[in-house]
Amino acid sequence: MLKFITLAAFLVFTLPCAWAAPPDDVLAAGPSGVVATVIDGDTVRLKDGDADIRLIGLQAPKLPLGRKGFKAWPLADEAKAALKGFALNKDVRVRLGTSARDRHGRMLAHVVRADDVWVQAEMLRLGLARVYTFPDNRALAAEMLAIETEARRAKRGIWGHPFYAVRDALSPGLADDNGTFQIVRGTVTDAAKTKERVYLNFGADYRSDFTVSVEKRDWRMFEAAGIDLLAFKGKTIEARGWIVKRNGPMIEATHPEQISR
Repeated sequence: MLKFITLAAFLVFTLPCAWAAPPDDVLAAGPSGVVATVIDGDTVRLKDGDADIRLIGLQAPKLPLGRKGFKAWPLADEAKAALKGFALNKDVRVRLGTSARDRHGRMLAHVVRADDVWVQAEMLRLGLARVYTFPDNRALAAEMLAIETEARRAKRGIWGHPFYAVRDALSPGLADDNGTFQIVRGTVTDAAKTKERVYLNFGADYRSDFTVSVEKRDWRMFEAAGIDLLAFKGKTIEARGWIVKRNGPMIEATHPEQISR
């Protein structure tokens, strides 16, 4: 008799591992130990550890974790199961992010198994997480985006589910995504610079259409990466971030990894 196999189990045991672990000298060394608990698809805890470890650089589908009224995102259980499948009870070494703790006291880190399996890469490779970076924790972002791109092309995991579909910048329904993390793709119709912000507009009416904004304090980071924000006019790009309502829907980009072509 054939037994039912979950999506997470199928992915873990059928897809080859193709991504090398990052060199140990890329980030500062953290604790080593055995993963004793998997909390969700991007959070673990080591045996005798003093804090949860948040896998930086990615965002797995979210579970309620005691939050009242919070509905689990699609494939959240599968993401947790996949992480358990290749991390639970495994010896790992921890590499700390530039900012080593978040406001919840969690350790922010990349996690690598003793056999050099890079945990972040595995979750992205399986299509069970999206790249999710911050201005102060951008290390290895380019490598992770490349892995995500491969999973997206193969429509693995979340990339085959409409909940996580890349949004069209001109979609009228984009306003309904207010307060959610999205990847939005479209052509920049206009790029404008004021004293305080750069605006990338994706429609004829900035008061209702999708916009990407970059505050003046963040311009230097884009310039250092060789990015001329105004040169995006007429180009088709993707922006990732949280949708907020500023006239129409907007993503506020704080660092270069949020915008790609």
